[in-house]
Amino acid sequence: MLGISYSQTQTGAYALVLGEENGNRRIPIIIGGFEAQAIAIQLEGLKPPRPLTHDLFYNFATEYGISVETVYIFRLEEGIFYSKLICTNGGKRVELDARTSDAIALALRFRRPIYTTEEIMERAGIVFSNEPQSPVGQSPVREMGKKKAELQYMDIPELENMLNEAVVNENYEQASEIRDEIKRRKRE
Repeated sequence: MLGISYSQTQTGAYALVLGEENGNRRIPIIIGGFEAQAIAIQLEGLKPPRPLTHDLFYNFATEYGISVETVYIFRLEEGIFYSKLICTNGGKRVELDARTSDAIALALRFRRPIYTTEEIMERAGIVFSNEPQSPVGQSPVREMGKKKAELQYMDIPELENMLNEAVVNENYEQASEIRDEIKRRKRE
């Protein structure tokens, strides 16, 4: 599963959401507007009048017999995801460093899988739950823009309810802040 939503907390930024193939965890990755556009165009099956950079790369690669086989998100450091393109020309296999948004845009064009590690899923994943949500008006997640400092005064069940609702509402930036607060408390 893959989706993009506008960032509620960062002007001009978007949350790219990757979903676990056989599970209920999601990874939100913050990307810029141009990167979001390149991914959204491919997701929607639109054809721009002139090729975008990722389309040019795809056309160039296929013309010369090069294929992206997989994308591998291998590291998460200070909120930044690091990725590799695993490419082949039929005989030689090469790993290329790439920005995660570019790697995903290319994976979509080549129709290839995206992989990551269990460690990254544990650290950055948000569990999507289909549990019933609290009644409208009673959930603290409706108060958009809650500061991280305010989260420290809430108990874990309240934070978990907020987390579930933030995911349902596709507010992945807020969800990641809440997830981090829950993990911080469980380590203490």
